[in-house]
Amino acid sequence: MTSLAHQLKRLALPQSDPNLLTRREVASLLFDPKDAATMDRSTFYALGCTGLEELLGIEPAFLEFQSTLFSGASLTLERSVQSKEVNEKLDASISLFLTRLCPYFLLKPAHKCIEWLVHRFHIQLYNADSLLACALPYHDTNVFVRVLQLLKLVDATSRWNWLHCLQKPGVPLSRGALITHCYTDLSFMDFICTMVTRSIQVSTGCSQLRVIFSFYASTIVPALDAVDKVSDTIISKLLPYIQKGLKSSLMDYKAATYMIVCQLAVKVVMEASLVDTLAVHISKSLLKEPVLAKEGVGCLIVLLQNQKEGAAGAFSRLSSMPALVSTLQVMAASHDVSPLLRFLLPHLIHAVFTCTPPRVHERLCLLLLLLSLLLDEYLSQTELSAENMAAFNQRLLPLVRLLESRYCGALDGVLAGHVTDISSTEQKRLFHQFLSLSMSSGKFQIIGDSDTSLLLSLKHPQPSVRVSAVEHLMGIITSGQVRLNTGYDQLSLWCIQEQLGLILLILTFLLRSTGVSSSQVNVWTHTSASSSCRCSETSSPRSGVTTPPSKVTMPGCVPAAVLPDRTHTHTHSHTHTHTHTSCCVVPPGEVWWNPEKLDTNTCCYLGLTCRLFSVIISGAGEGPAAGSFRDLMKLLIQVHLSEPLMLFRFLCVLWGYSSNHGDQLDVKVGAVLQTQALYMGRALLSAQSAATLEQLAAADSPVVPSLLCCLTSPVREVRRAALGALQNLSEAKASPFQPITEKLLKTPEEIIADPSYLSQALGSLHDDCQSVRMSPQQKKLQVSLQQLLQSVQTPCCPSYSAAGLLRALSHVNGQSVLSSLLPVLDRLLEQSGPDTPALLRAEAQLMQLVLGKYNEASAPLLAEDQNCLDLFIRALRTSTQQHPDISSCQIFALEQITKPFFSALGDEKVQQKLLSVMFDLLVESRSPLVANTVSSVFKGVAVDGQLVANELAPPEKPKVSVTVQQSRRSRMTLRKPQESSDVAPEGGAVSWQRVTLILELLQHKKKLKRAQMLVPVLFSLLGSLEPCPGDHSNMEYTKQLLLSCLLNVCNKLSPDGRADPKHVLDEDKFSVELVVQCIRASDMPQTHHHALLLLGTAAAIFPEKVLHNIMPIFTFMGANIMRLDDAYSFRVIDKTVEMVIPALIKVSDGGSSAHVDAVVTRIMHVFADALPHVPDHRRLPVLAQLVTTLGPARFLWVLMLLLFKRQVHTQMSSKDAALERDVDFWISLCCQFEVTDQLTSLISILNFLLQLPDDKDDGEIKFRLDKNKSETRMEELIFSVEAHSGKELRHFKFLCVSFMAQLLGSTSFIGKVGDVADGGDVIDESLQQLLLEEILRYIHSVARCVEENADKPTAKFWRVLLNKAYDVLDKVNSLLPTDTFITVIRGLMGNQLPSVRRKAMELLNNKLQHRTQWEEQQVTALVQLSSNLLSIVDRRRGKVMVEEEAEQAINRQTALYSLKLLCRSFGSDHQEAFIPVLQQTVEIVTSAEEEKNVMGSALLCIAEVVSTLKALAIPQLPRLMPAVLNTLTDRKDLLTNEIYLLSAVTALQRVTETLPHFISPYLQDITLQSSSSSSSSSSATAQLCTRLASLRSTLATGLPPRVLLPTLTKCYSSMVVDKKGQLGALMSILREHISHMERDQLNFHQSELTSFFLTALDFRAEHCQGDLEKTAAIEGAVIDCLLAMVMKLSEVTFRPLFFKLFDWSKSHSNERLLTFYRLSDCVAERLKGLFVLFAGNLVKPFADLLRQTNSSQTGETSCRSEEKNALLLQLVLDCLHKIFLYDTQRFLSKERADTLMGPLLDQLENTLGGDQRYQQRVTQHLVPCVGQFCVALADDTQWKTLNYQILLKTRHTDSKVRTPAHTPVASKLKENYVVLLPETIPFLAELMEDECEEVEQQVQKVVQEMENILGEPLQSYF
Repeated sequence: MTSLAHQLKRLALPQSDPNLLTRREVASLLFDPKDAATMDRSTFYALGCTGLEELLGIEPAFLEFQSTLFSGASLTLERSVQSKEVNEKLDASISLFLTRLCPYFLLKPAHKCIEWLVHRFHIQLYNADSLLACALPYHDTNVFVRVLQLLKLVDATSRWNWLHCLQKPGVPLSRGALITHCYTDLSFMDFICTMVTRSIQVSTGCSQLRVIFSFYASTIVPALDAVDKVSDTIISKLLPYIQKGLKSSLMDYKAATYMIVCQLAVKVVMEASLVDTLAVHISKSLLKEPVLAKEGVGCLIVLLQNQKEGAAGAFSRLSSMPALVSTLQVMAASHDVSPLLRFLLPHLIHAVFTCTPPRVHERLCLLLLLLSLLLDEYLSQTELSAENMAAFNQRLLPLVRLLESRYCGALDGVLAGHVTDISSTEQKRLFHQFLSLSMSSGKFQIIGDSDTSLLLSLKHPQPSVRVSAVEHLMGIITSGQVRLNTGYDQLSLWCIQEQLGLILLILTFLLRSTGVSSSQVNVWTHTSASSSCRCSETSSPRSGVTTPPSKVTMPGCVPAAVLPDRTHTHTHSHTHTHTHTSCCVVPPGEVWWNPEKLDTNTCCYLGLTCRLFSVIISGAGEGPAAGSFRDLMKLLIQVHLSEPLMLFRFLCVLWGYSSNHGDQLDVKVGAVLQTQALYMGRALLSAQSAATLEQLAAADSPVVPSLLCCLTSPVREVRRAALGALQNLSEAKASPFQPITEKLLKTPEEIIADPSYLSQALGSLHDDCQSVRMSPQQKKLQVSLQQLLQSVQTPCCPSYSAAGLLRALSHVNGQSVLSSLLPVLDRLLEQSGPDTPALLRAEAQLMQLVLGKYNEASAPLLAEDQNCLDLFIRALRTSTQQHPDISSCQIFALEQITKPFFSALGDEKVQQKLLSVMFDLLVESRSPLVANTVSSVFKGVAVDGQLVANELAPPEKPKVSVTVQQSRRSRMTLRKPQESSDVAPEGGAVSWQRVTLILELLQHKKKLKRAQMLVPVLFSLLGSLEPCPGDHSNMEYTKQLLLSCLLNVCNKLSPDGRADPKHVLDEDKFSVELVVQCIRASDMPQTHHHALLLLGTAAAIFPEKVLHNIMPIFTFMGANIMRLDDAYSFRVIDKTVEMVIPALIKVSDGGSSAHVDAVVTRIMHVFADALPHVPDHRRLPVLAQLVTTLGPARFLWVLMLLLFKRQVHTQMSSKDAALERDVDFWISLCCQFEVTDQLTSLISILNFLLQLPDDKDDGEIKFRLDKNKSETRMEELIFSVEAHSGKELRHFKFLCVSFMAQLLGSTSFIGKVGDVADGGDVIDESLQQLLLEEILRYIHSVARCVEENADKPTAKFWRVLLNKAYDVLDKVNSLLPTDTFITVIRGLMGNQLPSVRRKAMELLNNKLQHRTQWEEQQVTALVQLSSNLLSIVDRRRGKVMVEEEAEQAINRQTALYSLKLLCRSFGSDHQEAFIPVLQQTVEIVTSAEEEKNVMGSALLCIAEVVSTLKALAIPQLPRLMPAVLNTLTDRKDLLTNEIYLLSAVTALQRVTETLPHFISPYLQDITLQSSSSSSSSSSATAQLCTRLASLRSTLATGLPPRVLLPTLTKCYSSMVVDKKGQLGALMSILREHISHMERDQLNFHQSELTSFFLTALDFRAEHCQGDLEKTAAIEGAVIDCLLAMVMKLSEVTFRPLFFKLFDWSKSHSNERLLTFYRLSDCVAERLKGLFVLFAGNLVKPFADLLRQTNSSQTGETSCRSEEKNALLLQLVLDCLHKIFLYDTQRFLSKERADTLMGPLLDQLENTLGGDQRYQQRVTQHLVPCVGQFCVALADDTQWKTLNYQILLKTRHTDSKVRTPAHTPVASKLKENYVVLLPETIPFLAELMEDECEEVEQQVQKVVQEMENILGEPLQSYF
């Protein structure tokens, strides 16, 4: 349906529904629609009133509808014709009624009321929404479905169209579908909500609406739950209705709204403003109508529980709710009310504090009271179990922390007040638990001895109490129970400020005690430091954020022997003096403190010292306690690090420990601590003496190396601090590191800015020292760098520090560097064995860094230092992986063998050794990573081919350089069974596993020098391979690898065929025989593939050698491989053909072409002979690949001829089916190639056929003459005439020509040509021209043979071959482009052979007939062909030989037909070009001696040319028309040649049709000729009659009346004498002419026509001559013409004509009566009722004629013959019958009836014409006339008279007359005949007893018929 239709349908009113106008089916809720259609309106009204009365008993509110919808006046109300205002009031009333009816919808009375509304008010059309709103709450009931089926939902634009699918099946609407539509269609959701509000407005009570509220909630809530995302649109739809629901006083409505709000809160995150609005409305609803207090509070809880923000405005209203507390108390018993409480409490407290100023004290008191009550309530929970108490504490903890953070002062006051008030033990326990909930637990912890808190005890005036508190505090610290919280912060702060001696005492105790974890000290000290930093921030709130203690507690303890013996403490002065001894625990003599090598106790001590250092230095920076921490630092250094060297060794540990991943000290040294240690070191260095600085900067000191490591740190501040320390250390001028530090200190900015600058600077310094002549400064610098390397080499140096130094020295490379680091590598390799402990991560990284020094710069050292090489090989063989994320030593060492490194080795022995080790690793290792690494390394390095050859050779022959012959001799010595891969090969045996792996590596090796060195050893290995029964597949795989490697070598030596490998590869070393032997010995297709690829490459290198073996290879292939029917074997053949043969052809191009052709022909001969052995599905790919490789344009024809020859050999035994299959295969093969290649091949085949002799005897002479020509050799290879018989030669020729014809006509070839055209390409025109020339040459040759062998037994063969050749020519022409085709046809039409000329014209005709689209230049060229065709038409018989006369006549006819087609196609646009054609053809027609068939063709051509030239043909009419008319006049030739006659008529018709206004001089002759007819019954006669009819039609319609009518009159006058039989045709011209005349023309020529018709109607009177049938036919044709004119006349013009004819009939001859009454009968038939107007004057003549022709009255016949009287009587009766039949004007008045009744009934006695004629006249003419006369009377009195007159005839003496004629009267009058029955019965009774048995039987039939007519029995009356 279109959009316009949809719009019109929407605008259409319900009253326009066509169903309202029909009563076939009526919409009904309770009844079937068809049954409802039979019920009247009162029934439905009574039903509706009954239902209303029943509803009034339930709900009195329905009373108001009794006087409106159910009133008596509604019975007559039709709303479709009411005004808009009336309908609107009616809609409102119906909507109100249905809304109130909704709660009672399921009751029967409701159904009755709806039934009345449907029947009377059509609510299913007008009020569909209201009806569905009433029924929708009951959507799952059958009644809803019944309502749904009343509606028209098929329209897609209807809002209820989604329910259309439920109407036909009649199933209720599922709840899921309802909910889904609710959230997908928001208008439907709005409809539901509006339905609720509408119901509330019109309802009278709440209880009735419960079902609607239930439906409302059960639909909206699940819809919100089901939707994926509640959009803003949905919320905006629902909010107005939610607001109404919350404001409503209806409890159910409010409850439903609460449910919707809860669902919204759960489903969507709302904005704060919306949440606040909803909360306010809920609060208002709780205050206004507190009927649902619990539900409303629950809704508010859900809202607050799921929304993060909002609801601020609801507090004031909610706090005013009286029953809030009790409601919450009840709800808390079973639900979680915490969301509401979390919302209320802050507002309550805020309200307390926002009171007026006079109530401030009350607010504080209220807060204190709240906290006190909270604590009292907590202390009263003595009966709770431990589990419940723990859960209760978890819930209470956030509240206590919140109160403590906001009202800490009040909480402290309450806690302090309760400390002294607690008496019982249980309350103390609970108080302790409450304290644990707060962060101030430490201050108020009760000490058992003093019964007071810890804080008060520490401040107690009694020393014993203070001592006890300190011991208690130390006990807490010792047991690890310290919590970092606010209480201890305050405690620590007080201790630091007041009791510094106490801290020292505790620290000393910690250092002396055993079993104290370092983490505890760290935590406590850090806490103290942090507390001291916060002591000045008492005004700000305490954050409560703590730093967690260390997770690792180091085991062990510090030995007491190394600690000071005693500590003197002076508490009264708060100063402490310590006597101490050295605490060094590091082994003496070690300059590096290496945590990696220290024992556990030492590590614990050192770690504890580091942590203590970290804590103290962190607190010593700034703040009130900074001085105290500095004192602690002094104490730490004095006690434990008193010596400078020891102190700096300790600092070196801190400087470099951040890179230690082992973390033996369990210390995290971050960048901050590292920087602090560096700055401290810098400060200490500035205070040291010169001697001390010299010691610190000595060669064995770790200070300078550690600082250099820090200079590579990624942290800028670390580098800055290290540079400062190095600056202070540079004062030591005698240091061996002075040259380095001096250089580095010149670029401080670069070092600070770039962490990688140090490595670059050191690399630059090292490069400066590499000159041959070094300055003293450079020597010092070199020594300094060596000293750094010595530091790395030192065993006590930590591996992480050594690794850091090597990273700094990453650009320092060379032999000396590597030599210095070899001991480190040796030591690390010793530790990397499989039985040794795993290396540390730093050690593994150090090993990699050392191995990294094996690079291009240090590579020569491997050749000079055997130890260096051995260590590298050891590293290569060390496969243990120390850490998962660090590659093994083996992998890293392999990765060091790069191309530059391998090339820099220099010594081939070292390279050979490394290669050998790599290959050994490949054989021995089972790790894929090792194999991949070795593969990538080998692929990357540049290897000499000789080295690889040595590895491939057997062990005792490290270098192999042998010839193939030597390898053959040594093959027996090398044949050893292959060992297993686990056992090393014995002496002289080949390790095939090793060889295979090396060959696999060689597959992808590109950088291979002197690759030719591999060739001898590869051939040697190939020759030594022997198949083992158990390991055949491995041997084949190895063989494939060897062949592939040889191929790769050849490709490397000859890339893209450009290089000449002959200079580098010895031909003698390349064994083609071995490759062929591989193919022979192997049955693996893959091996064949590799071998053939190698042969293809070898053919380009050693063409002579491969050419020498080419025939054995192909012979082998033809004999063996083709029998392997698998895809791969044929792929091998494809590859062979692709690679070997092109190489051979390329090589042969330099020599004789005939030699190449001969070689290729022999190769193709092998394939053609092997074809029977090839499976059918493999033949096409093999040969296609062969020809593709050779070049289809050059060699496809050779292969085809060879296949034809093979077919000739096998034809004797084969059948036609086999030949057909072969031909299909040949066509498929040819169509594998391009069209140009196929056409070229066809030309070559035709050339070859032309070179063959006509017969074998001729061939011997021909080939003897051509014996010295080189081409003879290839021809003999293709088809040797001497080797074949003459029959085989003829068969070969026939096969070739037949195949060409089938190929050119095949769908495959045509499709290829079409593809070329579709692609926009054009086939070479010269190629097509050449092909045409060749086929014409061959046709000429075959035609000559036909003439020469006409009287020989082979004549039939040559004729058949010529036909085949013509077929080929036809197929070629059909493929020609039009331009080429026209050119070729012009040439062919000039050929001397008539058959060729005729064939050319036939091809042209075929093209002209089947093509409709031409280009302009093509049309011009085709039109120009008319001159060529005219030259063929103009040839006279005298110019040719007698035997060619018949063929020339055929050619002339063909040429004329071609001219006709040309004129038809192009004559309208090129008229001038065809004027000569018309002249020439007119010459032919005017020639009396011309052959009739040619003349017939000329006439047809004239017809086409004249119709095209039109006015241009007028000059030829004087010559043309007489000739054509003379031709038609000469009947002798026409009767013998009907085609000739047809041609003449066709020409005449086309000329008449084209030039109707110019044929007046010939019009009479044309008319006479067109009226003639042929007596033959052949098919040509049928066409002739059609043409003559067309000619007559042309004359009738194309000529004006002024020209045609006189001619027709003349023709009638001439034809009525001797050509009466042709007058019918003449009259047909006149009839059609009159039918086409305009009314004005007819009026103008009416008198002329009237005169003509008066003459023509006298034909019976003047020219009858006794032949009544012929006269009747001619007279009928004249009457038809007259009728055609009558039908065009008006009443005014017809009346005088009719009376003129009437008068004409009375005069001159009585024969005219017959003509007139026949005319009257025909006019009455055509005019029907109009003729009655003119029939009044005929009544008296009719009566007279009836009397005159009644033989019973006259007694004798009149002068007319009896037959004419009978005919006249028949015409009169028929005319009367038609007058009576069409009488509508009361034509039969009483006078006319009386005049006609007697003569008409007397005809029952008229036996004129004999008994048979009488019976026929009575039954067919008289009886129908009397019956219709009876009907026309229409008067019962006259019926009685008529009936009585008929009854009197039953008493006639003649039995024929007595036969009653009452049947037509009775049948016409039917039931009216009953009045005539009484007088009829006696007469019938008499007849039933008639003496004539025939009459009696007839009466019985009449009675029976009358019974059928009257419908009642008549037998009772007899």
